[in-house]
Amino acid sequence: MTESTPSTPSTSYCGTPEAGPRPEPAAEGPFAACVLCREPTEYPESVKGITLCPVCEWQEAQRTACSG
Repeated sequence: MTESTPSTPSTSYCGTPEAGPRPEPAAEGPFAACVLCREPTEYPESVKGITLCPVCEWQEAQRTACSG
């Protein structure tokens, strides 16, 4: 029988990538459009980069998660 060591973030096979800084949600419009489904997001139009609506953001997180 082999000894198993507890998995830590530095020793686990599939670590969770560090999330980058997220912009603050906009209090009022105009809102940026999601790059995948074109629905309005919670971010203002002035945000640079890829903006995703909450649904697409959640689906993208599921796609990139480790399925172990």
